[in-house]
Amino acid sequence: MADSDAGGLIELRRAFLRGMVIPAHPLALTAERQLDERRQVALTRYYCDAGAGGLAVAVHTTQFEIRRPEVGLLRPVLELASQAVQNWCRARQPRPVLVAGVVGATKQALNEAELAASIGYDAALLSLAAMRDADNAALIDHCRRVADIIPIVGFYLQPAVGGRPLDRHFWRSFLDIDRVVAIKVAPFDRYRTLDVTGALAESGRHDVALYTGNDDAIVPDLLTPFPSVDGEPRVQFQGGLLGQWAVGTRRAVGLLHRCHAVVRHELAAGEEGAETLRLLALGAELTDLNAALFDPANGFAGCIAGIHEVLRRQGLLAGRWCLNPEEDLSPGQIEAIDRVLARYPHLMDDEFIAERLDDWMR
Repeated sequence: MADSDAGGLIELRRAFLRGMVIPAHPLALTAERQLDERRQVALTRYYCDAGAGGLAVAVHTTQFEIRRPEVGLLRPVLELASQAVQNWCRARQPRPVLVAGVVGATKQALNEAELAASIGYDAALLSLAAMRDADNAALIDHCRRVADIIPIVGFYLQPAVGGRPLDRHFWRSFLDIDRVVAIKVAPFDRYRTLDVTGALAESGRHDVALYTGNDDAIVPDLLTPFPSVDGEPRVQFQGGLLGQWAVGTRRAVGLLHRCHAVVRHELAAGEEGAETLRLLALGAELTDLNAALFDPANGFAGCIAGIHEVLRRQGLLAGRWCLNPEEDLSPGQIEAIDRVLARYPHLMDDEFIAERLDDWMR
C-alpha cells in the first residue's frame, strides 16, 4: 500500500477511514539489552494474526533510544517489522498498514521520513515534541516538508510525557496539508481533543481519519459523535493507535468492531442502547487496566515496562528489559498489574497467544 501513486494514497485513506486497531510495536530485547530478533518477529506475527489493521513502529513504545548512534536500531527495527509483515501475511491476509514514528527537528524528521519511505512504510506518525518553542507557522512548514516525502498522521501528544500544546488554529492549518491521512489524538484532555475534532469539522475534509490515543477514554472516543459545523454528519473516531493495544490486541479488534456496530447503526432495534452501556462499562475496565500498565500514578514512568511485563508473562518477551537500564516498573506497579490481570482476563489474549506462540517463534 506504499504511496507510489495517487491510487496508493486513496487506498491508504480508505484503510484509515474503515477503522483499524493499530498497536504501537514494542521492542524485544535480550538480557544484554540487544535486539532479540526472534521475539521481535514473533510480536509482529502476533499483531498480524490478531487482526491489527496497522502497525506503528519506531514510536514511543518501541523506545526512542533506538535512534541513538551508539544503539543504532532505528533502521534494523523498521526493516525487521516490514519484512516480517510481508513474509507472514503473504499467504494469510492483507498486510497491515505500516506507520513509522518520525521525530525531531526538521532535518532529523526529513531523514527519518526518507528512511521510512525507502523501506516501504505507508505513513509517518509525526511528533512535534522536539519543536517546543516553534510557532504555528514554523510547525506547519515542518509538517508540509515531511508530507512531501510520505503521507502523515498528525499526533497530539499529551504534555505530561513530552508533548506540547497545539491549538485549534494549528490543527485547522494542519488540515490544509493535502497528504494528511489521519490524526492520532492523545492529549488526555477533553478540551484539547475537542480542538482537533472541531478543526476537522471546520475543515470540511472527509478524507482524514481520527484515531484515539487517549488511553483514559478509548471507548468514549470511539462511541462519541463529536460536534460538526452544520449538523450531520458528526465527527467520529474511526480507530485507535495505542500502546495499550500492544497487549490484548485480538480483544481490541473485537472491541472496535462492537463500537463500529453501534456507531454505524448495525444492531437490531432496541439493542443499540444496551450495547452502548455494555461498551462504556468495558471502557472503564480498560481504563483501570491501563492505569496499572501505564503507571499514570508515577508520571507514566513505568509505561513501557508495564507493557513488557504482560508480554513477558504471555511468553512473547523473555523479560521486561528496556534500553535504558534505569527504566523499569515503579514501586507498587507489579501489584497493580497482578490485580488487573486477575480481574479482567477478558481483556487479554492469553489463550490465543498460547495456542499460536510456537508458530510465531519458529
